Amino acid sequence: MPSSNITDAVPPARSDLAPFAVSLGDPAGIGPEIVAKSWVMREARGLPPFFAVGDVASLRAVWLGPIAPISAPEEAAGVFATALPCLQVAQAGDIVPGSPSIDGARTAFQALEVAVGLARSGSAGGVITAPVGKEQLYGVGFTHPGQTEFIAERCGVAPHNAVMMLAGPSLKVVPITIHISIADVPAALTIDLIRARALTTAKGLQRNFGIARPRIAVAGLNPHAGENGALGREEIEVIRPAIELLREDGLDIIGPLAADGMFHARARETYDVALCMYHDQALIPIKTLNFDEGVNITLGLPIVRTSPDHGTAFGIAGKDSANPGAMMAAIRMAAEAARARSAHG
Repeated sequence: MPSSNITDAVPPARSDLAPFAVSLGDPAGIGPEIVAKSWVMREARGLPPFFAVGDVASLRAVWLGPIAPISAPEEAAGVFATALPCLQVAQAGDIVPGSPSIDGARTAFQALEVAVGLARSGSAGGVITAPVGKEQLYGVGFTHPGQTEFIAERCGVAPHNAVMMLAGPSLKVVPITIHISIADVPAALTIDLIRARALTTAKGLQRNFGIARPRIAVAGLNPHAGENGALGREEIEVIRPAIELLREDGLDIIGPLAADGMFHARARETYDVALCMYHDQALIPIKTLNFDEGVNITLGLPIVRTSPDHGTAFGIAGKDSANPGAMMAAIRMAAEAARARSAHG
């Protein structure tokens, strides 16, 4: 079991929230392992009660610890101290860690559906999603770019109003465009898109993190933020006008800034979140700084949803080498967000 970054004791979690639903993700990935390890570290890391949603066999394939099958979320708190509660969904067939299958993808899809439904009904305090293999999911009828878009649809939220924020101990970032080609980014950036993402981000920081007046820094698209048009005009024609409108909306916002100077320690002290123009501009710094503690939290939803900021890692699945740090951080952040929402009203 990994020893780095996961053994420092923290205050015990309060139990004033409904247990959190953790979908196990692809049964052949590292999801079952990191969920089980998170339960083992529950006291040391002060984790709130949670229960796995998926196939018990996927946990058994990688872990010999105690598992308590449950039939309803409210049973989880009563057994959490002595066993990992698991709500069984469709069986995944023969599970071989590191070897994804169609049956496994079908189980991951159903687990995600059930976990989101429980959070929407209030039976679960929120949902934490372990990683899935999109290639396998597409083979069983999953039509969304990722779990975020699926959850937004199930919650009745338009895709542009569900914002993916990556958060770690030292940085929070939001990519304005996400899973599209770099060649398509300039055309995809619009004043309306940037404004919508920024407004949802500001509200999300208030609601989920208790930051009354979030400080937002906006990256430019081009090197040196375009050098006043010499290296591109997106900053002049799209990004800067969006920022001006957002200031009129009352946001504390600066930019566009040269992205290469935004992420050193002194710069990070000047803002609460960085809005970035494309996927890697946001994810490279967060994964460099907080790889084992990075959390994907979806803003703009009526429910709390988090996930570890990494993938299925099929290459190490079943080898007892997966670090549960990001999963534990995702569970803790879900609880913190749920409490902040309760206080925010």
